[in-house]
Amino acid sequence: MAARAALRRRYWATVPARLRLLRAATVLLTAALAGLLLVAGLAALGTWSSVADRDAPRTTSAADLKLALNDMDAQAANILLSNGDAGKGRLQTPYQKAVGFYSASRREIGHDLRALAVAAQGSGSDEKTVESLTDDFAEYQELIGRALENDGHAGGRPAALTDHRRATDLLRTRLVPAANTLVSSNNAAFDAEYASARSTLSAQLVTVLVLGVLLLAVLGALQWYLARVFRRVLNPGVLAATVCTLLAVILGSGMLSASAEHLRVARHDAFDSVVALSRARAIAYDANADESRYLLDPQRREQYADSFLAKSQALYGLKGATLSTYDSELSTTWQAYEADHRDLRFTGEFRRELDNITFPGERAAAEKTVETYAVYQRDDRRIRALMASGKEREAAEFCMGWEPDTSNAHFGAWMAALDQVTDINRAHFTSSVRDGRAMVSGLLPWAGGSLAAAALLSLLGLRPRLAEFR
Repeated sequence: MAARAALRRRYWATVPARLRLLRAATVLLTAALAGLLLVAGLAALGTWSSVADRDAPRTTSAADLKLALNDMDAQAANILLSNGDAGKGRLQTPYQKAVGFYSASRREIGHDLRALAVAAQGSGSDEKTVESLTDDFAEYQELIGRALENDGHAGGRPAALTDHRRATDLLRTRLVPAANTLVSSNNAAFDAEYASARSTLSAQLVTVLVLGVLLLAVLGALQWYLARVFRRVLNPGVLAATVCTLLAVILGSGMLSASAEHLRVARHDAFDSVVALSRARAIAYDANADESRYLLDPQRREQYADSFLAKSQALYGLKGATLSTYDSELSTTWQAYEADHRDLRFTGEFRRELDNITFPGERAAAEKTVETYAVYQRDDRRIRALMASGKEREAAEFCMGWEPDTSNAHFGAWMAALDQVTDINRAHFTSSVRDGRAMVSGLLPWAGGSLAAAALLSLLGLRPRLAEFR
């Protein structure tokens, strides 16, 4: 009882005690709010660094690896297909282009494997996947090198095809599935980081508002008590501290809510589309490779035709469609979509993108991608028709030629359209990251400065009143 009475005399029984108690509560709440905003701001900056420098790059590196693997195999098939008989009757331009693209893809794969090896550190499963990929890629290169060497000798085409089949089987059964695993793993890690950051930002925002309301309530109580005891309407110092606190709460909550919104735009509005479009590009290169394999290897033509259709369905899925009905069904469903953008009767990566249209110019670019894809699909039917009529060289020239209105030219137009819509989303991802960082860097010092001013002003406002009791 004696201790309780002593505490009451010290902190509540007298006017100075009550003022000191309110002063202490003001300073402690101000410090707590300032500390929370500092921790939240630094955490937000750390999240943006992780998103921009780790999470997004390792996901796109995995997607780029898959694309480069598919392109390398397509170019290997094109080299064999355009080489003629040990160089006799060679299609010179397609051959030289294929050799150049083959080398570029091989360099890109080496770069992506190194980047993914660094990104995988700390994840046992990813490290094992990258290590397996590296070993399998070395074996793949050996098989393709042997195929190209055999094809350079007269009568070496059968042996070259055997090696190429083994290389393609290795690519399809081990290399590409491993690359898909890395895409999914890295994208899932990004999603987990995003979900955790959003949850943290929401909790921090609620806490900032609660502490801010408590601090404003204490300042309000202090202002009322001063007016009641000292017969003054307002204390200028406490009033100014209240204004500074309100400003700090507005700035701090704005910083956190804006960070959460920029993070949502970066992850879901922009990067979800980047992932879908990167997958679409990798699938497109694999489908293009299936065309070359179809022309190159008579024994596996049916297998590669089925594989091409499967890739087409992964891009623009049409239930029950075959190669002979795919074009007409694509035209019908696309016309329905153009009449009503809610009429999406197809599935696949293009559907993912069209379901996530967000930015200016994105819909037109996405629609152009599908339209150029339809042209490429019609080219494929022409290639197969030429083969069916025995015009194999003409089919190869149309497939691998670079003149206007050839399949390669139309494939290039399709990839350019795909790049355009991808670039729109990449640009908004980059701008969201930049704006998110700028929001934290710009508002955090002002919020912290306002709270420091609030603490100082409240102390200065109380100092003359406490001096009256000395």
